[in-house]
Amino acid sequence: MSVPTSSKSDKGIAVVTGASSGIGKVYADRLAKRGYNLLLVARRGDRLEELAQQLRKDRGVSVETLVADLANPAHLKKVAKTIETDHRITMLVNNAGTSKFAPSTQVQLADVDQQMDVNSKALTHLSLAVLPGFKDRNRGTIINIGSVLSFYVTANTTAYSGTKGQVMLFTLGLQQELAGTEVVVQLVLPATTATEIWDVAGVGLKALDPATIMTAEDCVDAALAGLDRGETVTLPSVDDPQLWAAFDDARVKLFAASQTGKPASRYGVGR
Repeated sequence: MSVPTSSKSDKGIAVVTGASSGIGKVYADRLAKRGYNLLLVARRGDRLEELAQQLRKDRGVSVETLVADLANPAHLKKVAKTIETDHRITMLVNNAGTSKFAPSTQVQLADVDQQMDVNSKALTHLSLAVLPGFKDRNRGTIINIGSVLSFYVTANTTAYSGTKGQVMLFTLGLQQELAGTEVVVQLVLPATTATEIWDVAGVGLKALDPATIMTAEDCVDAALAGLDRGETVTLPSVDDPQLWAAFDDARVKLFAASQTGKPASRYGVGR
């Protein structure tokens, strides 16, 4: 870990995972611009240190780096221990993610495990690491990066959508748990965004309709604007917020309708 000694920030430290590229890298820049000190977490130490040096120079904030592969249990435990005991941390951006898009029978189990470990397990563990301190201090922000594939699935995204569905429900649950406190939990659901994850997925941005691709900068700026507006769920590319409201309302109504001990009449049993 690299720890500079000087800082001009009084906002505390923002932790950003997957900070070496894409959405995480932009979050690091935007949060530094807002005056946050940073703890940047990613696998690629050379990229992390390059970004850290640039942000120290350009933004004048303190930047710490922690090289970790969040799919590695020992690395995840190290990151969780680091952030759960640091009272300076006021924000956690759970951005790290990975993907592999292909029919389920063509995806290696190792790739399935990696998606579950990084997308779901790491996000959950790190959220729970900072949560007790945030609750005790009644202050803090958790930003969980999901996906529109949190609530939609294609024939090629079964494992990925499953992991992102967990992110969505886990985050919505945290929001209910923390209602009435000053701890903020935001769920961000991007659509197609220009990041390296598409190469990792085996698709590549060139295979996609350019009109559907948002830049990482626009995605993060929209997400932070949503945070400023008090949105608990932000879909950067969706113009009509009532679409989410209708989806969420249908979800709640469906659950309410399920709360009966009798089989539905259409099955003709138990009557």
